[in-house]
Amino acid sequence: MTAEDVVAEAVERFHPRMALACSFQKEETVLLDMLFAAQPAARVFALDTRVLFEETYDYWREVEQRYDTRVEVFAAEDPPEGLWATDPGGCCGLRKVAPLGRALSGLDAWITGMRREQSPTRSDIAHLGWDDKHGLWKYNPLADWSERDLWAYIADRGLPSNPLHDRGYASIGCVHCTLPGTGREGRWAGSEKTECGLHG
Repeated sequence: MTAEDVVAEAVERFHPRMALACSFQKEETVLLDMLFAAQPAARVFALDTRVLFEETYDYWREVEQRYDTRVEVFAAEDPPEGLWATDPGGCCGLRKVAPLGRALSGLDAWITGMRREQSPTRSDIAHLGWDDKHGLWKYNPLADWSERDLWAYIADRGLPSNPLHDRGYASIGCVHCTLPGTGREGRWAGSEKTECGLHG
């Protein structure tokens, strides 16, 4: 199945009890285009950690305007000051994992931008699988896509994307713990942390 086929199947089987988890990175640039082509009324949600880059918030507004949609917002509680430095896992738990639980409540399926190429911890993900942790189906339409595939699709369709990618950020998270870098090397730089806990 192509990525478009995977998105179309998710829409056909589960809309409106399905949503795209959007972090406003290049993967979601592609998935937003595919999803709204398949279903203009599709649901999209974002986890607002309250410490995203200003460029991410700007692109968020651009997405809503382009697709005439309103992204569903699940906002974090503000953790103690400096928790990101002393306890990165705890910070992600409060800012991302807890809001995700609320976002997925009541859904039967969700779509993510996870790709095997992103990191060794994601090297075996499938296009579709049962998400035991959250109790619903999980679609990863871009599982086998490369970085080159993403940028070719974006260029072919003239899609806007998060400008931080043009400044060396391959993966974009929160201001406190994201640096420029290839793959996911700029995330939690200087620590052993590789995942925020959203995907296991």
